[in-house]
Amino acid sequence: MSRTSRAVAAVAAGAAALLALSACSAAAPDEGKLIVATGEPAYAPWVIDNKPESGEGFESAVTYAVAEEMGYAPEDVEWVRTPFEAAIAPGPKDFDLNIQQFSATKERENAVDFSTPYYVTTQAIVATEGTDAAKAKTIKDLDGTVFGVASGTTSFQAAEKVFGDAAEVQVFNNLDDVVAALQNGTIDALITDLPGAFFVRDAQLDNGVIVGQLADEAGDEFAFLLPKGSELTPKVSKAVDTLRENGTLDKLAAEWIADQGAPVLK
Repeated sequence: MSRTSRAVAAVAAGAAALLALSACSAAAPDEGKLIVATGEPAYAPWVIDNKPESGEGFESAVTYAVAEEMGYAPEDVEWVRTPFEAAIAPGPKDFDLNIQQFSATKERENAVDFSTPYYVTTQAIVATEGTDAAKAKTIKDLDGTVFGVASGTTSFQAAEKVFGDAAEVQVFNNLDDVVAALQNGTIDALITDLPGAFFVRDAQLDNGVIVGQLADEAGDEFAFLLPKGSELTPKVSKAVDTLRENGTLDKLAAEWIADQGAPVLK
């Protein structure tokens, strides 16, 4: 969705919220239901086949693990859909939790709550099927590759740090321009954050391949979004922290991200 479209959706959502000021969180914890929102559509690897209720996909699986840790049975989790921009806007919410790759920022925290992070993004490399870059299995295999990155992102620094003088890095205005350069052969591969890499592969390219993740290059921290002042915020954070400490989050990331076509490059 374009920035303009998202802005229109946010305004519409805000207007609807003003007409329903009595509608705060859709379900209080003592009602026995946990109302969880995600985007429409929700893409892999975060949700498989746009069916969050299946428990398949990283964010869907994390949600059910957090719910269980909080004492909710799987049948007590109910899913709704919200636009990204509407979720982070001030005002009443029709969900208890929202999960769709939200990164916590100070500006957003003026309007909503965030849990502790359940995932830290990495940088990833995308190439087109059949090319030398697409066949790479290690960092060394990518020596001499011409990479494209979007201006103003951390991808340029990641490329320089990982590859140094062994690769050429070209900078473009935005990710769409980088994708176009990959399609017309101006570059051999692109570097973007992992969520962007999945979107490029699955939604923008017909023959895209995620070559792999640059595991040591951390980026945004993804967290659950909750209504401002929600009594569930500390409980969700505690559940997330427990799952991080006992290794569950790493296990789910391996199953639903690394094993779904985004191996870690060494």
